[in-house]
Amino acid sequence: MNVLTFDFGGTHVKILATGQKEHRELKSGLKLTPSTMVTGVRNLATDWNYDMVSFGYPGPVYHKRPIAEPRNLGKGWIGFDYRAAFKRPVKIINDAAMQAMGSFKRQIMLFLGLGARLGSAMIVDGILEPMELGHLPYRKATYEDYVGIRGLEKHGKRKWRKDV
Repeated sequence: MNVLTFDFGGTHVKILATGQKEHRELKSGLKLTPSTMVTGVRNLATDWNYDMVSFGYPGPVYHKRPIAEPRNLGKGWIGFDYRAAFKRPVKIINDAAMQAMGSFKRQIMLFLGLGARLGSAMIVDGILEPMELGHLPYRKATYEDYVGIRGLEKHGKRKWRKDV
């Protein structure tokens, strides 16, 4: 079975399919909606063969469905029919959980992913638990506001590195 997979970054959506060596990407950001994402991904993958789609969503996922709108993308992610849009089965997982699974080597792991956001997940005894630690209150905002891209842009690299 060939899988088309992708992950949302702060500036790009990176896609790759089974058997392909080089990823492809499209721009993400506040103008990216589910419809524009599907169109962009399908256009980029038009010459790739894939039977299903799997992607890391930048927010909480429950029963394989997004349950909150992401802060760094456009609106409309909750309730969107991804299977109909891609015309294939779709599996969705929290993006930090997806990254944690990809780098998991031992029995216990705390994954912290720094990028546009602060992604977090934990794996204990083979059980994967995505977390949203970046949204916890910290000082006058959230952890993500200090160690994510917003913190870097607001406070500069020197202060950002200290916060990290």
